[in-house]
Amino acid sequence: MQFLRNILDRQARAFRKGGRLERFYPLFEAADTFFFTPARVTKSAPHVRDGLDIKRLMTLVVIALIPTIVMAFYNTGLQANKAIAEGAPPLDQWQTAVMEWLGLGFTPDSILSCAVHGGLFFVPMLLVTYIAGGMAEVLFSIVRRHEVNEGFFVTGMLFPLILPPTAPLWQVALGVLFGVIVGKEIFGGTGMNFLNPALTGRAFLFFAYPATFSGDRVWIAAKTWEAPDAVAGATWLAKASEEGQEAVTNGVTWWEAFIGFIPGSMGETSMLACLLGGILLWITWTGSWRIMVGVVLGSFVMVSLLNLVGSDTNPMFAMPWHWHIVLGGFAFATVYMATDPVSAAFTNPGRWVYGFLIGVLGILIRVINPGFPEGWLLAILFMNMFAPYIDTFVKARNIKRRQAGYAT
Repeated sequence: MQFLRNILDRQARAFRKGGRLERFYPLFEAADTFFFTPARVTKSAPHVRDGLDIKRLMTLVVIALIPTIVMAFYNTGLQANKAIAEGAPPLDQWQTAVMEWLGLGFTPDSILSCAVHGGLFFVPMLLVTYIAGGMAEVLFSIVRRHEVNEGFFVTGMLFPLILPPTAPLWQVALGVLFGVIVGKEIFGGTGMNFLNPALTGRAFLFFAYPATFSGDRVWIAAKTWEAPDAVAGATWLAKASEEGQEAVTNGVTWWEAFIGFIPGSMGETSMLACLLGGILLWITWTGSWRIMVGVVLGSFVMVSLLNLVGSDTNPMFAMPWHWHIVLGGFAFATVYMATDPVSAAFTNPGRWVYGFLIGVLGILIRVINPGFPEGWLLAILFMNMFAPYIDTFVKARNIKRRQAGYAT
């Protein structure tokens, strides 16, 4: 690494103030700090000094995402291979050619076949996300003459995980550009945004191209609409919304749903993978456990109330809480989206309230609105807007309590 350090040091002069490449300093700084810890650190009071900088924080989040990425590879290919085995044609010819070139068939019993097939969907989306979103980040950094923020390192990894495998790549690029520019950069960049950029881009795609991001055909990477009637592309959450819990329990066990062997967005199907990532975020103090527990409590309370109310026309009212948490994006939203350190509440009491209300709203939207069976995206974005007000209320209450204590 000393060899690389020497190369970067020799080139640094051209990128610093007065150098011929001064305008492109953000690119140089991004490459330098990617490989090495920044040399500029605080050494005296009153600055806060800590060994964990933004880059290391984001790296921990990406490490916590590894279980969901593994499931994105395997389960995306598994669902596609199962549909193909039942008579559905493969989705894209170039992916079929790659599988044949590698000597792999579309066999759901082969772990390698499923992982490779799933990777042929996930990796292109990941590359498009980083290229399109990264270009926007660099452009804003050059124009504003500030460093490239590491926040997009996580946003770029999260975004493909919340998309269905059939999403066109040009829409992936458009969505991440919207999320980065409208959801973050126009407010000043990382640390200034009040909306989660990944969810902002996902919401834009859902409402701009509903046929691509909703319905029965988008969740399995195969042409299920050209297959026999036995092959269906709907998620189990959509099945439950339309036909009731029996449609789910007759087709998949709770443990299969818990592990993630069900159709859905590429990284959201496995509660087990999300739990593993959540444990890492908790023990490293990277994600707020108060928010996670708050979401769980809020969802439990709301499900219990709806179970008591019941409905003769909406079967989702009767779905128990233990099924709600393994279907759809509950676990992924709780662990990775609700705990976004920038757009979430900052105060500890505020985090409890913030997480609890996300749980309540997520279940409420999921159950009450049959046309939108997944509510976590809207619930988190809605609470992102109220997080500053929650913190303001908590701080005002603390100030009043302290004033009362010092009153004479």
